[in-house]
Amino acid sequence: MIDWLLRKDKAEPQVEVAGRVLPVVLRRNAQARRMTMRLAPDGSEVRITLPRWGRSAEALEFAERRKGWLAGQLAAVPEPVSFDAASTLPYRGDALPIRHDPAASRRVKLVAGEVHLGGPAESLAPRLRRWLEGEARSLLENDLAFYCARADRPMQRLMLSNAQRRWGSCARDGTIRINWRLIMAPDMVRRSVVAHEVAHLVHFDHSPDFHAMLGEIYEHDIRAANRWLKRHGRQLYALLG
Repeated sequence: MIDWLLRKDKAEPQVEVAGRVLPVVLRRNAQARRMTMRLAPDGSEVRITLPRWGRSAEALEFAERRKGWLAGQLAAVPEPVSFDAASTLPYRGDALPIRHDPAASRRVKLVAGEVHLGGPAESLAPRLRRWLEGEARSLLENDLAFYCARADRPMQRLMLSNAQRRWGSCARDGTIRINWRLIMAPDMVRRSVVAHEVAHLVHFDHSPDFHAMLGEIYEHDIRAANRWLKRHGRQLYALLG
């Protein structure tokens, strides 16, 4: 059944799926012609996009009718992964062994295809995340400069994102936000997201002109990159919180 939770005097819709109560986030889109529903990558909420004229009650009934589908999606969400000295760390499409020596420097180093670091074992995860974020910023800045040059646009401001709804975004002022977790994906996947957002600097829509621009500036197979994200993207959310 669909419940309602009062939070700060505002009703928040929820749906019970496989014994879990999930919040339902409704988003109206002027370009939407029908309702679409998906589960957040980490399984934390149900997201429904509906046309501006769509009724909230109909969206919630839609979620209720599709609980079987939601249960299947929820079952496919990877379990959270904890890190220790025997783990591997996804980095640019590879699984790098973690070499932990408590007596060594806490600084994370990449040595001959391995991740080396010291310090307390209980702080491995936050330090690995900070290292990945730093690596992501460096690579993404290079990616952004490359595609801005290809699109004949000036270099834009880059911000790292931890968004759960999208891998990248382009604001009206030209600011590009890219999810730092893409540092764990293959290079061609990370770069596809940057190229996508840079193409929005020229065409702020998903028109044929936009896709033509994306095809001009992106050097790999955009469909292959999209397939990788669709198949493996959720796994990135199970790592490092």
